[in-house]
Amino acid sequence: MNEETRKFISEHVDDNIHQLSLQSARFPLVDMPLAIRQINGKQKIKSKIPFFFQQNDILYPVQLSLEQSSSESTAKYKSSLCEGKTLTDLTGGFGIDCYFLAHRFEQVSYIERNAELCEIAEHNFKVLGQKNIDVFNTESELFISEMSPVDWIFIDPARRNESGKKVVFLSDCEPDVSTLSSLLLDKSDKVMIKLSPMLDISAAVRELPDTSEIHIISVDNECKEVLLILTLNAGNNKKIRTINISRNKPDQVFEFYSEDETNTNATYTSSLEKFLYEPNASVMKSGAFKLIGNNFNLSKIHFNTHLYTSPELSLEFPGRIFEVQKVWGSSKLELKELADNTPKANISTRNFPLSVDNLRKKLKIKEGGDVYLFACTLSDERKVIVECRKA
Repeated sequence: MNEETRKFISEHVDDNIHQLSLQSARFPLVDMPLAIRQINGKQKIKSKIPFFFQQNDILYPVQLSLEQSSSESTAKYKSSLCEGKTLTDLTGGFGIDCYFLAHRFEQVSYIERNAELCEIAEHNFKVLGQKNIDVFNTESELFISEMSPVDWIFIDPARRNESGKKVVFLSDCEPDVSTLSSLLLDKSDKVMIKLSPMLDISAAVRELPDTSEIHIISVDNECKEVLLILTLNAGNNKKIRTINISRNKPDQVFEFYSEDETNTNATYTSSLEKFLYEPNASVMKSGAFKLIGNNFNLSKIHFNTHLYTSPELSLEFPGRIFEVQKVWGSSKLELKELADNTPKANISTRNFPLSVDNLRKKLKIKEGGDVYLFACTLSDERKVIVECRKA
């Protein structure tokens, strides 16, 4: 990268890349394709990976590799789960996970079949001063068969098929970890697998019976990753840890074992108390629908409506808490009165015959404001709309 290109990137880092790409004739000394990729990369990772954004000499890959990379917060979380002398990252990619994991190990191997990504990662690790990472440009399957045993293996199988569409089944990912799991555990006592948030966790555990821990990670209440940790002799009772990482609030953590949910009975009610509780995305993904209510002394409002209520405020609850203002029925008269009194609201549907869009059109209520409407079914099968405000 010449000095003109470096200066151009610095001066135009916040500009529209499509407009910049049309101006290459004005800047003959600027390597415009490289500059556009760098500017696009910095814009994409500004909030996703702020530490990398702050470094001037980081190189960025094509956009797909950026989209598939972990965020800084999820990479740091993964690094908190493991440590030792040696780790092998079998699917290096942009290198975000590898960089943060390397802080917890003496020696790390980065494996990646894409030669350009290897060059970018090697450059970036040097820029960041991370000297304990060796970069290998090879297929992960080949490397596994020849590698020496290590303390930990990390693998993030590609979740797109040849046409670029996202896949969610283990057998459709590349490499197929379900067929590699025995070999992986031959090479390491602990294997961490990063999988899609769309993954069917129960199906994955059936395919990977050596799973001992399941970690479900959300960022600002959006489920981002599912991590499986494999160990030998894992047993049937899996540890499940849900975490919702927030930029402005303390992290919400809820832990349990799979048998805890199976052996728990929920308490149901058809009456809304003073407070309404909505579990965060990670808890919802975990399926701990009975346990979450019992652990916080909450009543569930329907078997298939994953909302809870209580007369008491439980601030430790891992999710959002609302104060109930009124419960509206579904008659035309009540719906008209609700619409007349509520020009703007945030609408959610839970186990309700109408979608959010259809209900909003029916009520003619604009989006936004500080009123929250939960259209749902109660345990006596009544269809209601619960008007709330954040507690």
